[in-house]
Amino acid sequence: MKLSNMRMNGFTLAEVLITLGIIGVVAAMTMPTLMNSTQGAQYKAAYKKALSAIAQGVTLNVALDGSSFADVTSVDGIKNILQTRMNVVNGANEAGTVPYETDPDGVTQADSNYSLYFSDGIIFSFAGPAEGKVCSDPDNANDSGITNAEKCYGFVDVNGLKGPNKMVTCTDGSTNAENCEVKNPTDIYPVVFYDQTILPNSQAAKAVLYGK
Repeated sequence: MKLSNMRMNGFTLAEVLITLGIIGVVAAMTMPTLMNSTQGAQYKAAYKKALSAIAQGVTLNVALDGSSFADVTSVDGIKNILQTRMNVVNGANEAGTVPYETDPDGVTQADSNYSLYFSDGIIFSFAGPAEGKVCSDPDNANDSGITNAEKCYGFVDVNGLKGPNKMVTCTDGSTNAENCEVKNPTDIYPVVFYDQTILPNSQAAKAVLYGK
């Protein structure tokens, strides 16, 4: 049999290059989505962990010292409770330290915010109650004869000063849409806290915490 009549099995260089090109295009299209999904899951897990840790810290303080957010009348009182019961590595009360304020609709630094930096990289930035007030739920406090109660507000940044430093929003770009869905969680979450409780303070933050 002549060699010229033999059939050669295999791929040509052109076929290999075309296949690799197709694989590269598909990878380029899917990798950002996969990376965002993985990062979003990490943000969500860190957010749940942060809320749980803060709540546990306050509960422990109630058990050992008999005081909660409802017993403090200033930022210093909140700071002292958390520093005593949690792994806090630093605290700061300077403009520009963190890129958000206590207003859940704002994303600029408030001079009055105090920020606690935890050992796992999380930042809890918050403002204390108004003068003469305590961080307590007015509905429940009024039933007990407490008239100086108000809920307090802050933010949790699950990865500190590392980017993207972006407020969590609904997929449509809003923060409080009635039927909010968050496909790509980010790293900053507004919270409301009072008594022994800390909760999300926007529909977007609730969607991340309670969603699947």
